[in-house]
Amino acid sequence: MSLIQRRLFFLCIVFHLLGSAVEPVVAAGGGWPQWRGPNGQGHADAAGLPLQWSEKQNIRWKTSIPGRGHSSPVMDDGLIWMTTAYETPTTEKDLEDRLKANTGGQPLTLLSELRLHAIGVDPETGRLEKNIPLLTLQNPQWVHKQNSYASPTPVIEKGRLYCHFGTYGTVCLDTSTGRVVWENHDLEIMHENGPGSTPVLWDDHLIVHCDGSDSQYIAALDKRTGKLAWKTPRSGEMNSNPQLKKSYGTPLIVEFGAKPQVISPGSDWLYSYEPSTGKELWKVNYGTLGFSIVPRPVIGHGHIYFSTSFMRPQLLAVQYDGTRKPEISWRYKRGVPTIPSPLLVESELYFVNDSGGIVTCLDAETGKEYYRERLGGNHNASPIFADGRIYLFSREGETVVLAPGKEFKVLERNTLEGQLMASVAVIGKAIIYRSDTSLYRIETSQ
Repeated sequence: MSLIQRRLFFLCIVFHLLGSAVEPVVAAGGGWPQWRGPNGQGHADAAGLPLQWSEKQNIRWKTSIPGRGHSSPVMDDGLIWMTTAYETPTTEKDLEDRLKANTGGQPLTLLSELRLHAIGVDPETGRLEKNIPLLTLQNPQWVHKQNSYASPTPVIEKGRLYCHFGTYGTVCLDTSTGRVVWENHDLEIMHENGPGSTPVLWDDHLIVHCDGSDSQYIAALDKRTGKLAWKTPRSGEMNSNPQLKKSYGTPLIVEFGAKPQVISPGSDWLYSYEPSTGKELWKVNYGTLGFSIVPRPVIGHGHIYFSTSFMRPQLLAVQYDGTRKPEISWRYKRGVPTIPSPLLVESELYFVNDSGGIVTCLDAETGKEYYRERLGGNHNASPIFADGRIYLFSREGETVVLAPGKEFKVLERNTLEGQLMASVAVIGKAIIYRSDTSLYRIETSQ
């Protein structure tokens, strides 16, 4: 091969690699616009975050949040936003009659009336500035006692907050005036355990998962009007048991080269869709039962990593670069989470399971285990990587800070009051932390 031929060959390889680059789409705007941060991967571009805190140390402010909700805080310009639910319990007679319709046998919460609100908090002072009614419903579906009626995290962009409550409706709020711009009630399903899927924004579309026990589909609303833009039924064959068809996953928009795809984990299948039309591009069967999907996928090293969630969950690594047929290249079966999302930092993949708090570190390319250690506690919140550290948050209010790398090293343990179900946000040099009763700004004291 001549020198010119060798150079042309090299350039072809470079162009191919550039063309097949895999990048999660970064949400528009600044701050913390969606669940798990700007690119939905749990990474924060931050420096100067505190390593230590308690109720009396490195807390800039603490504010009581009314109602009950597990949605994570988001922020673009101005206020920190989240959703909450005001609940009116049902009577004992109504409770008995309505529970006859439940086929899942789970511990439940039942209401006679549900009021869903958007909450806005001043990031500098912690003052509760907005408490805006969005929806009121009578005799809503039950929710699992570990869930809430306000669990999906809203998405924010300049001037607009998009609040999704599953089958109960989707609302667009003008953040400057507090006015409801539109609401949509077309996306009805039976959740069984309550809403959980968080929406994502792409171009003029708000894309949501709708995986109930009765019907399963993915849909997009026009973010300007709230009208249905497209709706695509799940095409993969699933278990005949309705309880094993439901899921609560959140999609991820990924660019393979210059082509965006909606990476969408549903029950038993990982799907990809065209975000502009909802056209199904491909799907991969898990090869094992996978349902009630909650964790959000992470992307890197030519792979899509995600958990099959409940009933003996597995961590799957699906190899895909946008140019070849996707396939499962490896799977891991020990201590895999059903609720918290995995975290990818350079070449290591981290995850913590829900019960017992076992944290695992794997080689992202091969699935080789580097360590598996018990932190303790139970975990719902997804971990983050910020300021060169890994932060893991238990339901009991303890945050364990780890050093990244192939060796297990705890840097600090910090505890706050109350229960933690929501994932945190990072704003500047602060961690915004929502417990079951309060919102904290955790920041190093000057």
